[in-house]
Amino acid sequence: MNIVVCLKQTPDTEAKIVVQANGKDVEKDKFKYIMSSYDELAVEEGIKLKEKFGGTVTVVTVGTTKTHETLRSALAMGADSAIQIWDDSLENIDSYVTAKLLAKAIKNQGFDIVLCGQKAIDTGASLVGGMVAEMLSIPQVYLVTKLEAVDETKLLAHRQIEGGEEVIEVSLPVLITAQRGLNTPRYIKLPDIMKAKKKELKTLGLSDLGFSVADVASKVNVVEITLPPAKKAGKIFTNGESDVAELVKLLREEAKVI
Repeated sequence: MNIVVCLKQTPDTEAKIVVQANGKDVEKDKFKYIMSSYDELAVEEGIKLKEKFGGTVTVVTVGTTKTHETLRSALAMGADSAIQIWDDSLENIDSYVTAKLLAKAIKNQGFDIVLCGQKAIDTGASLVGGMVAEMLSIPQVYLVTKLEAVDETKLLAHRQIEGGEEVIEVSLPVLITAQRGLNTPRYIKLPDIMKAKKKELKTLGLSDLGFSVADVASKVNVVEITLPPAKKAGKIFTNGESDVAELVKLLREEAKVI
């Protein structure tokens, strides 16, 4: 079974984000990077499938050499090889171009199952997985919380819907996006980290994928990035029942919750 997992390296969820002076991007060197947590679920699920049916797990990402740390983490979890896609012209690409690059690399690699996180924890756009599936002309099942392998050619994908659970039977090849609850990613041990250093990590440029700079021009341009407004200090009422009328007024006119 040939399994490919798409990854994104994202800022640590505890990082303090600083916007560049020009308002076009964030200060990318100001924080620690991690593997997007939904993608970590996808890696774990890919490894579990490999352990059951054999085959290989390849992880692929679009990003600078900084992504090597994240790719090595996936290799330490149990992935067999990694692909980094990068060119200096890709600095500010959108979801469409990211999907286009991933889809081409995946198609060249060959695949039975493609796994992605349901969204990245930085942008939260939830676009790339669906576009990759469309570009590969394969079915997709989103927000999967349980994946059962019927055999080497068919899966049962469970997903939560309003009021219950939906179970979808799908034949390979297929793209699956991981939702919280799908699994618990394994703990990486020191011997695994050492083994990961010996596994293949291949870098591909645009020419390797048959693209020119014009082929990967973004369709979305960032006009401005701003941080959300700082929260105002809360108001404390200490006079008991005499404050009720004022509290109701503020909830209605200021907070607009009633």
